Amino acid sequence: MVRILRQAKARRAALGTAAVLALVAANGPAATGFAERAWHDYTVNKSTYKARYGHWDVVDVPERYRVNAIHAALLHTGKVLLIAGSGNDEKNFKAGTFQSVLWDPVRNTFKEIPTPKDMFCAGHAQLPDGRLLVAGGTARYEKLTGDVRRAGGAMLVKNENPDEARTLPAGTLFEGSGGRQYRSQVPVLVPRARKIVTDEEDASRKRVMVTASQARVYVEAVAEGEEGVANTADQYRIKGLEGREAQDVYGLAAKLGLDKKDFQGLKEAFEFDPVAERYVPVDPMSEARWYPTLVTLKDGRVLAVSGLDDMGEIIPGKNEIYDPGTRTWSAGPQRYFPTYPALFLTGGGRLFYSGSNAGYGPADQGRAPGLWDVEDNTFTPVPGLPEQDMTETSASVLLPPAQDQKVMILGGGGVGESHRSSGRTAVADLKAEAPRYTPGPALPRATRYLNAVLTPDDTVFTTGGSGDYRGKRGSDILRAQFYDPSSRTFRTAADPTVGRDYHSEALLLPDGRIAVFGSNPLFADKDDTRVGTFEKRIEVYTPPYLYRPHRPALGTGVIEAGRGTTVTLPGASPREAAKVRLMRPSAVTHATDVEQRSIALTATPRGGALSVTIPEDPSLVPVGWYMVFVVDRAGTPSNAAWVHIA
Repeated sequence: MVRILRQAKARRAALGTAAVLALVAANGPAATGFAERAWHDYTVNKSTYKARYGHWDVVDVPERYRVNAIHAALLHTGKVLLIAGSGNDEKNFKAGTFQSVLWDPVRNTFKEIPTPKDMFCAGHAQLPDGRLLVAGGTARYEKLTGDVRRAGGAMLVKNENPDEARTLPAGTLFEGSGGRQYRSQVPVLVPRARKIVTDEEDASRKRVMVTASQARVYVEAVAEGEEGVANTADQYRIKGLEGREAQDVYGLAAKLGLDKKDFQGLKEAFEFDPVAERYVPVDPMSEARWYPTLVTLKDGRVLAVSGLDDMGEIIPGKNEIYDPGTRTWSAGPQRYFPTYPALFLTGGGRLFYSGSNAGYGPADQGRAPGLWDVEDNTFTPVPGLPEQDMTETSASVLLPPAQDQKVMILGGGGVGESHRSSGRTAVADLKAEAPRYTPGPALPRATRYLNAVLTPDDTVFTTGGSGDYRGKRGSDILRAQFYDPSSRTFRTAADPTVGRDYHSEALLLPDGRIAVFGSNPLFADKDDTRVGTFEKRIEVYTPPYLYRPHRPALGTGVIEAGRGTTVTLPGASPREAAKVRLMRPSAVTHATDVEQRSIALTATPRGGALSVTIPEDPSLVPVGWYMVFVVDRAGTPSNAAWVHIA
């Protein structure tokens, strides 16, 4: 359908060119804008232009399926899961309207998926069986100073009873020494106190030491405005508890004020089943997380890192690991990162933190790039990154092929709502004896929120972004380009027609095209006077390699393989294959996609067929589903076949 619409558009543009020129001659400057647009349409639809720069098409999405795409993930069915949750719309949040849509890019069909929780700003990762793990999300929207009607903050609840844990329901009332009262917003479980008995032979000399347990819960004042503000530390008794219970269980708080309240995270986690096309609840995390990164480890487990907790505070290094076999979480290594840190699985199972991140965290903590050994929890800094204070909202990719172990960072901006943006790129060679960043070619323009997508011909396609925070001052960048790692240069691609900044995503489709979703600008004009609206259009880019007269053949049936094994690619011709690439499907949000990777496969002709060997290294090829592309000498890829690496 998309190709038919594109051809019809080209015919209309060509037939109308002569008429447009005549119109300009007759009407002068009044028709200039129209003529420029018509000439542009004519130019970008010429076959020679497409063969050099590629082409963009806006997908026809029925109105009921137009969602605020915050997250996008390619599934092994070939469909794309778009997750909005509440879509950064507090009205949806209050109404409990949470959305996900499944898009089939081949048939251009859509299906709404029941969405049980607000997965807005969750984390996600591909699991070994092809399910998508989605963890965290939004428990409360932020309130800016001036909009906060009731004082609130974190209440530390203590329990000095070593024999009994205590669950306090939502709405529990805490009263301070001055009579101010606060209600808890969610239930809280306070464990039993810790009891230690000294080991003495003489029973009369034994000593019992009790250490109070504690848990945090968010509370808000019963009274509105200044009347509910508590500026000094206080102890709070719990209404309804009497006698010994009231002595054992109580609250402590330092300050409960009317200052800005940040978003709060969720503990809930789900697996999305691509076959049944539904969310399946799994064990919740121990920490609530908003803006977390989920990254696959070499053994197929998933590490959840960072995020804002159920108090709206950045989690101070408490990470946890999901086991797909048991669908349960356990404690992970302690290490602090800003929210949505870009972490890439690299040689030996270490995680490389590129320095890219999004949104929350102080400017002087957790921003230095480095290699993190998760097993012994050591961190080796990787120096040399220019403009290290401009890594927020930057893009990062593990450059193709993944065996080279090079990570590139592109663009970014200053911390928070800074107007500053960067055109810097840099590459870290992680196979070097002493890895460090070296400068790469500058982007055409300083860019935040750049999307970067690996392509089967070993280039990196980059598109969109803005020059200012969330597209302020009309700064969306309608440009795209390819980065070639072998020549370390950029080359121009066709310009997109839709601006993309905050909350936008891009990913590679199995047919070699690239789909782009979302964008959440603050304003709709250069003067920042009109409130912006969320961009619901989907735009698909067809690269130049798909306008060549011939594509390599490859059967599209599912292939099962193990690491270290050799398999035959159905329908592939050894004469056509210059290289074969194994590509992990994306799961992307906030310019962060730590899933995508492109792995070079060794190809061997065998009896007129083409066989490939899967690398044995689990840190290079974690178990799961992959696309395999055969690429010819001109750099033209086949359609992908799906391979399940077990």
